[in-house]
Amino acid sequence: MASTKISGIVLSENNMGDFDKMLTILTPNVGKISCVAKGARRPRSALLAGTQMFCFGEYLMYKGTNTYHINSVEPIEVFYNIRTDLDKLKYAVHINKIIKDVTHENQNCFNILQLLLNTLYVISEIDKDLELVLSIFKLRLASILGFRPKTESCINCKQKENLHYFSLRDNGLKCEACSKQDKSSISMTESTLNAIKYTITAPSKKLFSFTIKDESLEEFKLISKLYFNEKMEKEYKMEELF
Repeated sequence: MASTKISGIVLSENNMGDFDKMLTILTPNVGKISCVAKGARRPRSALLAGTQMFCFGEYLMYKGTNTYHINSVEPIEVFYNIRTDLDKLKYAVHINKIIKDVTHENQNCFNILQLLLNTLYVISEIDKDLELVLSIFKLRLASILGFRPKTESCINCKQKENLHYFSLRDNGLKCEACSKQDKSSISMTESTLNAIKYTITAPSKKLFSFTIKDESLEEFKLISKLYFNEKMEKEYKMEELF
């Protein structure tokens, strides 16, 4: 069968037989796919490094009846620091779980994959508040999935000033008067508002380049968490690894 080269990141790996692996790989153009890696668990296998969780690489593979089969792999990034730090690993695994939930086969996942790679890079290489990283990731992912909050004006009255309330129910900002009729509205500071606007509009490579402190940080984390859970119709909790 004809082989094709596909870039992607390993979302999960499971043992199969004595020496093989079954992988779930997220790709930019064909979405989330299942792949068999024959002999990948052998100590000297050429597939050993490239078939570990969080490895991003170029995979030469062919499509079988139900799954893809990997012939070779060229690892590009393995995010080594995530593997050696339990806190980093915990957040990366949590993010990975979310990505597996929201992606499917035969789906254009370019923007989602780009966000995942940028997020893992920040977790691995930059000393940044991991809760802030997770909050930025969730709000940006919600926007990619079609739930981008409306921030230009009040959702109800279209007023453009004094928008210091975020409506979980109505997907965006509200003025004080309109917020009084919405129990899902959360009060926020100007810094929190700016952080929300930046997160949903910033270029991908600069997404994590801002900081936010104290009260505004707590507001931003709360809004991101509740908004994401509301739109996904699921409560995502951080789980202990061991």
